[in-house]
Amino acid sequence: MLKKRIIFSLLFSEGYFNLSRNFRLQKIGDIDWLLNNYNFSNVSRSIDELIVLDVTRGEREPNKFIEAINKISEGVFIPISLGGGIKSFDEAKTYFESGADKIIMNSSLATNPQLIDEISSIYGSQSIVAYLDIKKEGEEYFLYINNGSEKVQVDIKEFILNLINKNIGELVINSMDKDGTGMDFLYETIELLPSTIEIPVMISGGAGNYNHLFSALSDKRVDAVVTANLLNFVGDGLINARKEILANGVNLAVWD
Repeated sequence: MLKKRIIFSLLFSEGYFNLSRNFRLQKIGDIDWLLNNYNFSNVSRSIDELIVLDVTRGEREPNKFIEAINKISEGVFIPISLGGGIKSFDEAKTYFESGADKIIMNSSLATNPQLIDEISSIYGSQSIVAYLDIKKEGEEYFLYINNGSEKVQVDIKEFILNLINKNIGELVINSMDKDGTGMDFLYETIELLPSTIEIPVMISGGAGNYNHLFSALSDKRVDAVVTANLLNFVGDGLINARKEILANGVNLAVWD
């Protein structure tokens, strides 16, 4: 049986790391702040993987992003997934050459789906994480791209079904409605998935405390949880959460 995972996500924009609430960014600090004040190298010992996304709204500065990644990876010894603005094979290649174990694909899943095959043919399907930003409007769910600014006119269930039959290794379902609220995950989004799915499913958007992580990881449909809330899990928050989750029988990896 595959181990369940706790994954932390960092949001990078214009040289700074940010909090996000319903996709509105709040600047927190630069890479030095993250490493020194947040003690990120210590926090990283309580997570299984790290996601770092360049969520810059305007023109991206990839050199600044890669520079921050290089500083993070010096003290982090877990798999890292990188994403943000991947529209071509060369952009994905740059992320892999910068140390990414996996890349995060979002907008291009809808705008350039053939890119999935192009990347997977070289790096393998296990290296591609499909990251879906989903918003509930009335009783319906919609897919959004371009940092949550553009609605895609597709049948969301059909889109997901087609997507999981492509060469992707993992799927993240992110609730825009719960993003940054700390009010728990939106489990309804998992019901958009087919009853049987052979790739790992991660849920994101809404984690605010230990109970949220524990409940999600106890759900047989969920293989991993993703949280980007720096302040809710400051200090020993993630460390203690992992200990409690393990103590309550969730199948997480145990390290010496």
